[in-house]
Order: sequence, then C-alpha cells, then structure tokens
Amino acid sequence: MMSDKLPPFLEAVVQKYPQVWEAYSRLGEACLAAGPLDERTSRLVKLGIAVGAKLEGAVHSHARRARKLGITEAELEQVALLAVTTLGWPAAMAALSWIQEGQPQEDPSST
Repeated sequence: MMSDKLPPFLEAVVQKYPQVWEAYSRLGEACLAAGPLDERTSRLVKLGIAVGAKLEGAVHSHARRARKLGITEAELEQVALLAVTTLGWPAAMAALSWIQEGQPQEDPSST
C-alpha cells in the first residue's frame, strides 16, 4: 500500500506495475519484521545506508519517513555528520544538505 506521497514518475510506475510495488512493499515489511530492531532504529539505519550509498532520493524519503516517526532534525543531521569520517566531508555535507532540504518550513505568519 502507498502511504507516502510518491514522486510523479514513481506514482506512474506504481500505477502501471501494482503487483511489483506490492511485492516490494511486502519485502520491506518482512525485512523490518525479521529482527529485533524497532521501526525508529530501522529508519535511522536505512537513512544511514542511503547516505552511504549517496542516494539523494532515498535520503529525502527516509528523512521524511523518520520525521513522521518523531525523529528530530538534530538526530537526522547527526546521521550525516557521522558519515564524515567514513565517507569524507563532501559526501557527508551533500547528505546533510539533502536532509535539510526536507525540513518543514516555518510559517512566516506565525512569527
């Protein structure tokens, strides 16, 4: 099932190949259920994997899903900062920028 708003291209793929999307979704659920990690920890791990693989779209997606679980911006940003010593400064800063791009914007009328 689709619970997140998907990019238009992916939405079209899902519409054209719903059985593939359903199988992919079931695989993700099975992987989550396969071990002791809770959903929050799993989301941070998946964000870290996306950062390490330098997959901008996946970083956006996992950061957005993490926010829905109540994971803070500081926690998300730390994932990128932890990558500095493994991936290097440029890759970690790219990931940090991708995470920050998805931050909810403050309503200027509320200040």
